[in-house]
Amino acid sequence: MRTIKTPSLSLFRASIVSAAYKNRACFDHYPVSHLRPHSLYLPRKPDASFFYAMISGLSKAITLYLAPLITLTAILLSLFAYLAPTLLLQDRVALLTVSPTSQNSTKSIDGPTVFLGPLGSCARTNNDAPINCTPPVLNPVYDLSVLPSNAPKLLLSAPSQATPVFLGIAISFSIIFFVTFTLISFRHKMGEKLAATFEKPMFQRISAWLGVFGFFLGMTSFLILRMWFGKGADDFNKSLAMASPKNPQFTASIGNAFTMVWIAYAFYAVPVVISLAKLNVKASK
Repeated sequence: MRTIKTPSLSLFRASIVSAAYKNRACFDHYPVSHLRPHSLYLPRKPDASFFYAMISGLSKAITLYLAPLITLTAILLSLFAYLAPTLLLQDRVALLTVSPTSQNSTKSIDGPTVFLGPLGSCARTNNDAPINCTPPVLNPVYDLSVLPSNAPKLLLSAPSQATPVFLGIAISFSIIFFVTFTLISFRHKMGEKLAATFEKPMFQRISAWLGVFGFFLGMTSFLILRMWFGKGADDFNKSLAMASPKNPQFTASIGNAFTMVWIAYAFYAVPVVISLAKLNVKASK
C-alpha cells in the first residue's frame, strides 16, 4: 500500500515566511533576520501615524457630512420659531404664552390661552376649543379678545416691523449659506468645471461672510425679541399681582421658541467657524 507524505508544519510555516519576504512592503519596519513564523500572527502596535490618520478622517467626516446636516437642523429650528404659531405648530411653539392659573398655584388650568409669535398670534377659549390665528404679517396686531376685559392687554404688543424683517433676512442668508457651504464641501464629487468654480477663494469668501451676517443678524434679532417679550411678560404679571383679588388670574410666560432658537444658533456656529477657519488657513499661506 502506497503512503502519501504530507508536508510538515515547519515546512508550511517556512513557505509562508518566504512568500511574505517577497512582499517587502509589508515588512518595512522588520529586518529579515528578525522574522519568525509566529510573528505573522502578532498584531502590530498602532503608531503615531495611525492616530493622525484617524483624527484626519474624523475631521473630514465632520466637515463633509456632519456640518451640512447641523446647518440644515439649525435652519429648520429657526424657521419653526419664526413661523410659529400662525403658520404651523399653533399650540406647540410660541415666543410668549398667556394662560390661566389658579390663585394658589402656578399650575395651568383650563381656560383662555393666547400664543404670541413674531408674525401674529393664536388663541383659544379653552383646551377643547379650536384655535383661531391671525394672518401672518410683518407688523402684527395680536388678537387678545379671548382674555377678560380687565386684563392688561396693552402690555402685550408686537415689536416694531423691523425685527421680523431682519429675522427674515437672517434666515434667508442662512439658507444661502447652507447651499453654498454644502456645494463647497462636496465639490470633489462634481465635474471639473463646477469644482473649479467652488474652489475659487472669492466664492468661499462670499459663502463665509453670508454665514457670518446671517448668524449675527439672526442672533441679534432674537435677543431683541427675548428682551421685548420678557419685559412684556414681567409687566403683565406685575399688573395682575397689584390688581384686586377678584380679577382673573393669568400668567404670561416665555415660550419654548426661544429654547429652539438658542439650540439652532449653537448648531449654526459650527459651519460658520469651519468656513472662517478655511479662510484663515488660505490667507496665511
